[in-house]
Amino acid sequence: MTTWRDTPTKTIAIDGTPFAYRELGNTSGVPVVFLHHFTAVLDDWDPRVIDGIAAQHHVIAFDNRGVGATGSSVPNDLEHMGADAVAFIRALGYEQVDLFGFSLGGAVAQMIALQAPDLVRRMVLAGTGPRGGGGIWKMPFIVGGAYAKAFATRKDPRHFLFFPRNAEGKRAAKEYFARLAERTQDLDRPISRQASLAQLRAITSGGLHAPDDLSTIKVPVLVANGDHDLMVASEHSADMARRLPDAKLIVYPNSGHGGVFQHHQEFVPEVLAFLAG
Repeated sequence: MTTWRDTPTKTIAIDGTPFAYRELGNTSGVPVVFLHHFTAVLDDWDPRVIDGIAAQHHVIAFDNRGVGATGSSVPNDLEHMGADAVAFIRALGYEQVDLFGFSLGGAVAQMIALQAPDLVRRMVLAGTGPRGGGGIWKMPFIVGGAYAKAFATRKDPRHFLFFPRNAEGKRAAKEYFARLAERTQDLDRPISRQASLAQLRAITSGGLHAPDDLSTIKVPVLVANGDHDLMVASEHSADMARRLPDAKLIVYPNSGHGGVFQHHQEFVPEVLAFLAG
């Protein structure tokens, strides 16, 4: 069986721009489209989450415009990111999908649901919150501090952004990065400086934007986060769940932004049960 470790990278041209993606799992039924976090490319998906969901579903993960091996440049706002994601899904020929959005990808998933409600059947929103959430102005300082610590310690910034700096969190971070290193061939291109800066602008402007009317999103939504998320306060996830008409909230203990990866053994069965409806 093909796994995330060895599934090939494909491309599809949309108005002349090549979009990179990978897919695996049973191709029957409604596909689950994965949307990733700030500065992430295809190689940054946790194989245990991808493979766990692909055991029962058709999974598609892609680099949005300007990210990784996808051409063009990253737009500065969430609306255009959402529109690009809609164009990608429609280019593959799908009339309905489930969405799995993590962090920035969760914000983009909300844009898809607002822009093309007929396209979405169910959504999983992890480590994310609603547009217009308070405190988002802190994001550049949080990210900058993590990058400074990463430079000083020669570690990936996600050690400091995704996991608590206690024994359990440090162990979870080590295991997470070991899983990411399992794929060794056909790797994606690293994120560009233009892409990371544009994403950061989109995140901060989204935080300052007027709140969206999430009551118009009628599909079932599973919301998940850690109980101590430094990047998107866990309270924002709870607020988002309250504002969505049909949402379930899960908060994992002693974990942060990467709580769904730290607790993947509990999270994946929750997602499978949710997608099964």
